[in-house]
Amino acid sequence: MMRRSVRGLRDIGLLGLLGTLVLLAMPSVHAQTAITRDDIIAKLNHYETDAEIDVPALRQQAAERSKSRSKNEPPPSKRPPIAPDLTKLPTFNADIQFDVDTPIVLPDSYQTVGRIADALTQSSLLPYTFLIVGHIESTGRRENNVLLSQRRADAIRDILVNTFKITPKRLQSVGLGEEQLLDPAKPNAPVNNQVQIMLVGKLAEAAPPAHPAPAAAAKKPAKPAKRH
Repeated sequence: MMRRSVRGLRDIGLLGLLGTLVLLAMPSVHAQTAITRDDIIAKLNHYETDAEIDVPALRQQAAERSKSRSKNEPPPSKRPPIAPDLTKLPTFNADIQFDVDTPIVLPDSYQTVGRIADALTQSSLLPYTFLIVGHIESTGRRENNVLLSQRRADAIRDILVNTFKITPKRLQSVGLGEEQLLDPAKPNAPVNNQVQIMLVGKLAEAAPPAHPAPAAAAKKPAKPAKRH
């Protein structure tokens, strides 16, 4: 009886070990494939024409709409996008992690920001300007979400400019909060916290330096009059 019990325990132990090895071999459900510079370029390198986007006006529009208290206000899943034209632009969605309720980028996400910078400095994307768009899932107060998303978009721009030396005139930022959910069917889903990088137009070429006007030719001294 004791021998049979020991054998049974041994079998259970082997099965447990086998199950653990199988679980370790399986990819994690939450594991994400690391993005590459080329992945980002492939998403963004589709320029057709400059987009006419008034970024300061869009910021103001998002702030004002987030303060709406109308009784007929639709739920988040039914709200129309505040800037539908943005959905037509070449876009890369970046899963950047921030500290809770702050614009502080967590260390694990600096690699993602670095790859974005690497893509933006490649020859195929170097002639273009970009818009960084912040989003927030539909939790908390709408107006606070717009403010936080703007601060996070600004934070990404600051890192790209100050740490990775991207020319400031190539980057603008706007926070849309929950006013343009990335997954309207699931307003509270984490996907709605992503930051979008959008190609918006060509970088204006610097005007060639003006050529200085030719100096006036020096007058030759008059010849002295001959004496007779």
